Amino acid sequence: MLAELTHTLTYRYDAPISLGDHRLCLQPRGHGHQRLLEHQLIVSPEPSHLHALVAASGDEIQRIRFQGTTDHLCIEARSKVETQAAAPLEECFNPLNPPLPYPRGHLNPDLHGALEGWLPNGQHDPSAIALAQDALMGGNQQTLPFLRQLMATIQDRVKYTERHLGPAWPAGRTLRERVGSCRDLAMLMVECCRSVGLPARFTSGYQLTDPAPADYDLHAWSEIYLPGAGWRGFDPSSGSEISERYIVLASSSKPELTAAVSGDFKGPPNTISTLNWTIKAKVSGSMPEGMTITETHAA
Repeated sequence: MLAELTHTLTYRYDAPISLGDHRLCLQPRGHGHQRLLEHQLIVSPEPSHLHALVAASGDEIQRIRFQGTTDHLCIEARSKVETQAAAPLEECFNPLNPPLPYPRGHLNPDLHGALEGWLPNGQHDPSAIALAQDALMGGNQQTLPFLRQLMATIQDRVKYTERHLGPAWPAGRTLRERVGSCRDLAMLMVECCRSVGLPARFTSGYQLTDPAPADYDLHAWSEIYLPGAGWRGFDPSSGSEISERYIVLASSSKPELTAAVSGDFKGPPNTISTLNWTIKAKVSGSMPEGMTITETHAA
């Protein structure tokens, strides 16, 4: 699949303010099952400094700094991305893989950080552990049946709803409320997978559904590290493995580090800020042969 994306965010302030440093996760991933063919970043007011860096997840993000005062911040990211379907999971597994819970000693130590719980002491939420155990029994302690049973159980116990504001809820709150956004469901699935020894992380990006909605929005799902298959995406909101119609922007063990834009500003007391955003996508077939890959930054 070939997708052309334009993601625009406009912040307005009712008084002159000074913008602090900002962190942008708006550049689609350029490896794995997707290729970044073009990327252009347009920022107003013009940053005094912009640099790219590779995050701990391997995704490329940008940091920008500003000088002077302004009453707005407009960021537009234009990208062209090609995606392809991943190999079927059933073809990637060794039938001799141990049953779940997966032994920590069998994992690359680099993955151990993706096993930690989100409680202050690093432990897993008891309600997420209980949910994972239910799915584990329903999946006969095998990895793929467990993941499918887990998504089905989450959908049975939690009603999906849109919620644009606020951070992802902890797993326990989502289960108590029995309702959650895509961020909340992704957080819950990550916590459940970690509790049975499967490294997992939170992922943000676009889901280009067919037919296209009236308005696109950012979406969140889980990435699970599966020995023999690597990092693979699972969407508890839709109850399935992700397809080539998903485009990754960023992933992290900490959901807040996948925010499209994060930063701060200084201004008069009680300054009011507003945010408007649009995401436009044009989807077609694969990239024509001979097309070049380019990347530019503009201010």
